[in-house]
Formats: sequence, C-alpha cells, structure tokens
Amino acid sequence: MNPELTADTNGAYPEIREAVRRLCKRFPGEYWRRLDRDRIYPTEFVQALTEEGYLSVLIPEEYGGLGLGLGAATAVLEEIHRSGCNGGACHAQMYTMGTLLRHGSEEQKRRYLPGLCNGDLIAAHAVSERQAGSDAMAMAARAVRDGDHYVLDGDKFFITNAPAADLIVVFATVNPAMKSAGVTGFLIDRNTAGMEVSAPIPKMGLRTAQMGEVRLRGCRIP
Repeated sequence: MNPELTADTNGAYPEIREAVRRLCKRFPGEYWRRLDRDRIYPTEFVQALTEEGYLSVLIPEEYGGLGLGLGAATAVLEEIHRSGCNGGACHAQMYTMGTLLRHGSEEQKRRYLPGLCNGDLIAAHAVSERQAGSDAMAMAARAVRDGDHYVLDGDKFFITNAPAADLIVVFATVNPAMKSAGVTGFLIDRNTAGMEVSAPIPKMGLRTAQMGEVRLRGCRIP
C-alpha cells in the first residue's frame, strides 16, 4: 500500500482528495462539454483514474488494487464531482468489484480483478428494469438451470457503462419462491451469445456517463 494513501484522524483521506483534485484539473469543463456534445465515453479520464489506482481502491493488493476501504472510495468520488468532472462513468468499476469480491470464486477473482485494476476491463452492474426500476425483488429477468448452465432471459434498462463494458454483472431471479435469496448475479462477458447491449440511450444531463439496455434471450452461462 502506498503510505501516502492513508486516512487522517477524521477519516477524510486528505492526500487522496488533493491528488484527485490535481488529476481533475487536467480535464476542464471544455473537455466534458465536448464529450457531452458528441456523446463520447470519457476514455482518457477513466484511464487516468485507473493508472493512479483510484478505481481499484477497494480491491485487495493481492489482485492489483490499493486495498483501502469504502471511505477512500467515497473520497475519490466526492472530489471528482466537487472538481466539476463526472464520476458516473467510473463508479460502476468500484461497485462491480465489490460484488465479485464478496460472492465470486477465487478463479473468477483472479481472472477479472487484475483487468479491472489495470483498465483492460470496463465493467457494468445490471439490476434495473423498465417496470421494476432498481427493486430487485420485482425484477422480471429469470435464470433457469439447464444441466451445467443457467439460461437467462429478460431486459435490463438504464445500465450505467453498459455500452462500453467488457464485463457485465447481470442479476436475475433463479427461484421466485425464495424471494431475496433467489436472486443471483451472473458474470457475463460482453460477447456471450444471447446477450445484446444497445447503443447509448439518449437522456438529459451529462451524457458522458453512458447508459444502455441489456437484452438477454436464451443466454447460457456455465
């Protein structure tokens, strides 16, 4: 761990905040207005955050991250927005990692986490649906066991990062009778047959935080 990336007595992480502010100065308002006008993903900004380790702040060092806590991640996002930049394009990198760290197998962690740390992989987290919003208990997406696979069907809407993502964590109900215990997350590579990701959805506000629709039609996951 970098000894400079430590919390002060109030848990405010002043060193992280100052470093993020310096980084954000390289991306002034003109940069964001141009990308927003042309509806372009902020690749350079996300790469800069990745290279400095800020998007892997929650990942343990053994997988290539900084191994810090939620307070440090909060400090990063707070300073991004306080500086006038847009953290919506990168926050999905952080919470996708949390799902994988808590529930993934060791093989999955070693396969995906280093790529999320070094920027080789962009991730998305697909929960929300048109009718259910972000209410996981009301989702219509289903996963049915078929031998050594699950077959997923359903639609996810307003999924941050989906148009740019290489890896999507899709949530679906395996057993409705089990309520929350029947909801499962599936790690799906973008090119998996049966999953289609839309172009960015036109929306109000800064469009550099792209959102898309994820459609699942007989998508088989081992």
